[in-house]
Amino acid sequence: MDLGIKGRRALVCASSKGLGRGCAEALAAEGVHLVLNARGAEALEATAAAIREAHGVEVTTVAADITTEEGREKVLAAAGEIDILVTNAGGPPPGLWSDWDREDFIKALDANMLTPIALMTALMPAMIDRGWGRVVNITSQSVKAPMPALGLSNSARTGLTGYVAGTSRQVAPHGVIVNNLLPGTHATDRADALDASAARQKNVSVEEARAAKQATIPSRRYGTVEEFGATCAFLCSEHVGFMVGQNILLDGGVNYITI
Repeated sequence: MDLGIKGRRALVCASSKGLGRGCAEALAAEGVHLVLNARGAEALEATAAAIREAHGVEVTTVAADITTEEGREKVLAAAGEIDILVTNAGGPPPGLWSDWDREDFIKALDANMLTPIALMTALMPAMIDRGWGRVVNITSQSVKAPMPALGLSNSARTGLTGYVAGTSRQVAPHGVIVNNLLPGTHATDRADALDASAARQKNVSVEEARAAKQATIPSRRYGTVEEFGATCAFLCSEHVGFMVGQNILLDGGVNYITI
């Protein structure tokens, strides 16, 4: 399927590895020129070089912390005219309700709610003027089924979901389409770290811990960054003009009870 976005220009946040890189790779395969952002310059440049070689698209890199005002200013200054925005940032740490104070919530809101909102606020007016734009916010499966240990993430990402619900319907008449993509567990560095932590806690091998986690997923496996990226690219395509303000689960069926 031709997604109809060849020659467009996308900003993909936190895209040096993991799910962000999967999205960047899939967009590049469709001929989309990229602005890639991550905090680590070395990994970012390596990813950019690989994408340029594989897909022949233009790739601009901006090493900065997108969750800070200074970082966003740096990224936006380098980005130029953007047709597609993919927001992404790591989630706050897990814990108990009694572990968190006001500053913890402010940090979570800054990273996982206010940063995507700031990027949309900065970039959507020009999209509206041009009559076309796509925004995909990478949030979490916990938006559909909040997880007890992820109170900070639950709060911030649910706030973003509420914002998108209204905003997406306000900008849709102007050809700007905003949706959220909700990942479950995917085969990334974070999943490896979580499996290693579970293995230590249960005194089992990493392989055993991973198998136990996969057994709780109806598809009996972790998602791949490639299929996540392909879904993201579709949500950025010409074919989603009638899909407005949706929360698309990509979790192997874990949240089937909510459907």
